[in-house]
Amino acid sequence: MTDWHNTSADRDTALARARGYPYALPVESYVWVNDEVIPFDPSLCAGRTPVLAVGSNQAPAQLTRKFGRDAAAPIPVQRCHVRDFDVVYAAHIARYGSVPAMLQASPGTEVSLFVTWLDDGQLEIMNHTELDSAHYHYGLLEDVVVTLDDGSGMQELHAYVGRRGTLLHDGAPVALTGIAARNRRHQAMDCAGMLATLHARLVSTALAHDGSVDDFVIRLIEDHGYREACVDALGEGAVAFGYPYRVVAG
Repeated sequence: MTDWHNTSADRDTALARARGYPYALPVESYVWVNDEVIPFDPSLCAGRTPVLAVGSNQAPAQLTRKFGRDAAAPIPVQRCHVRDFDVVYAAHIARYGSVPAMLQASPGTEVSLFVTWLDDGQLEIMNHTELDSAHYHYGLLEDVVVTLDDGSGMQELHAYVGRRGTLLHDGAPVALTGIAARNRRHQAMDCAGMLATLHARLVSTALAHDGSVDDFVIRLIEDHGYREACVDALGEGAVAFGYPYRVVAG
């Protein structure tokens, strides 16, 4: 269990990370390299696997956490639009206290996301970060309508699909305010709001936390058993991913 009493700065940093999901996203395609963002170079995409990023994997800050700063190979990250899908909260909680995102079918919606073009080594690292928790499948989506920012289209690509399904609040999925979409069908909320909602939702259950929302979030980070119990509770009534896909790993 982490000792959060070392400094208030450590606690504040942890809370900011939990609440800030999916973090700051660029407005256009870019290349991530060694913790820096440089202009997009399409020639770097050759020979790589396109993987749809639906949550924090779109963000330079998260790529830095996953791939480090020293001698890291560049990762092209290309803006795209995906038809008939949205990004909503998944029915699980990350080890760093956020409620993560997952793709979900949403007829008539068009969501703005990014494709990460990963080489074999980067894909292995990304799979490790996404699959070891057993919260996602690495799958292939086929017969989808994806438009890249250069005007070209894709009909299939890989993505991480939430295994536990979509979190429901008041009987419906909740979209992420930090991710833009047209013709969105569901209410949207930021992660800070979702964590506060979960804190209130658990008040009348055995998992109620007698403290502030901030204390609740810190407990989710510190206490693996409590976090997993909350995940099990969130899974009750969760809605499975509503689009057929082929499981590749996980």
